[in-house]
Amino acid sequence: MVDCISAQAAWERLTTEKDAVLIDVRTPGEWQLVGLPDLSTLDKDVRTLSWDPYDANGFALSLRELVPSLETPVLFLCRSGVRSQQTAELAAHLGYVEAVNVVEGYEGQPDANGQRGRVCGWQYQNLPLYFPG
Repeated sequence: MVDCISAQAAWERLTTEKDAVLIDVRTPGEWQLVGLPDLSTLDKDVRTLSWDPYDANGFALSLRELVPSLETPVLFLCRSGVRSQQTAELAAHLGYVEAVNVVEGYEGQPDANGQRGRVCGWQYQNLPLYFPG
């Protein structure tokens, strides 16, 4: 079963649960353009693993390498919660006990003008972020 939580709730879980990990499943272009969650104040690193729906097996193998323990709480993040839902469902299918979708995503849903980061999501909540160099 997949839990769905807000970006703020994800930050709180990452803060309070030592073993919880955050996997950003967006593309390298998205990471460069709009940044990544910064977990350095928690002594953690965001893990990056792009989701390709045409290579679920490859994703599954890489996920097992990144997070070997099925008991580890794994939070998945994408732009707006769609890809992270798919990857959380795959993780649950693989046996991860706590597969969590950060349903608001990094940028969230667009506002009335089509702009993201202004309604909900990691950016909207002003959670820490950085741009990879």
